[in-house]
Amino acid sequence: MKDVVLLFSGQGAQKVGMGQDFFESSETARSMFAAADESLGMKLSEVMFEGPADELTRTSRCQPALYLHGLVALELLREKVPGLNPVAAAGLSLGEFTAHAAAGSFSLADGLDLVAKRGGFMEEACEATTGAMAAMIGGDEDAVKALAEACGVDVANFNAPGQIVLSGAVEGIDQAVAAAKEKGIRKAVKLKVAGAYHSRLMQSAQDQLSSELAKVDISKPGIPVVCNFGASVADDPAVIREMLEKQVTGSVRWTESIELLVEQGHTTFIELGPGKVLAGLVGKIAKGVTLLSVEDLPSLEAAAESLS
Repeated sequence: MKDVVLLFSGQGAQKVGMGQDFFESSETARSMFAAADESLGMKLSEVMFEGPADELTRTSRCQPALYLHGLVALELLREKVPGLNPVAAAGLSLGEFTAHAAAGSFSLADGLDLVAKRGGFMEEACEATTGAMAAMIGGDEDAVKALAEACGVDVANFNAPGQIVLSGAVEGIDQAVAAAKEKGIRKAVKLKVAGAYHSRLMQSAQDQLSSELAKVDISKPGIPVVCNFGASVADDPAVIREMLEKQVTGSVRWTESIELLVEQGHTTFIELGPGKVLAGLVGKIAKGVTLLSVEDLPSLEAAAESLS
């Protein structure tokens, strides 16, 4: 049995063509895509495979797309590696929902409905506010936190040491970017995003998601899932609901989440989703771990070979 930690992508990882070779080569994948299209009442698979990019980038589209892609990739990996033994899971922002579906906290269909609604609520919150985000590269964590407080914005992501993202009103973010150098932060870069994710400007989305989470049947996960908000294992259904709700406006504590998994003795991490963003972040956080990524057929074959 090969013990692995499953990692699932967050918003921003999406790209046109994602999952298409899975669909073309696997009956399992085709049935999962068909079930998702039917459940959502829209051709999500078409948007994933053909775009256009502007449509796939919409928060209400890319969130269910990434969720579905991650779970299809996992299913195909299980088929290739019968001895695969997931021992824990985590996901960046949206990916936390995918991690819970993979762990059996809720059904694939319930999770898909949740993330589609979450994406819609966040899209509405972006349209109703004037928000922005900026990456602070090469700065001390305390200095970045102090800068956020001084500018009236929030820390959205602790992605890796020296890589922290701020989020909030445009004026506050512009102020933070302008003042970053004098606070000892090497580089500040505004991000191309639709709004201020993981900030107080997402409160309306959090409130709406809370109502939806209350309707979903949530069980104790079959494997530990590390939550973004607490950087801790959430296994009680009430706590899972609370953590999934709070991360909409709260910080994604990715650095601490990975440190926790490494402290628990886990050494092999598999990123399931387009690109290698999470593997890159884990590589900055932890040394001496094995990092694999599955996003398409070639990477699926390579990961299966490494694990067998």
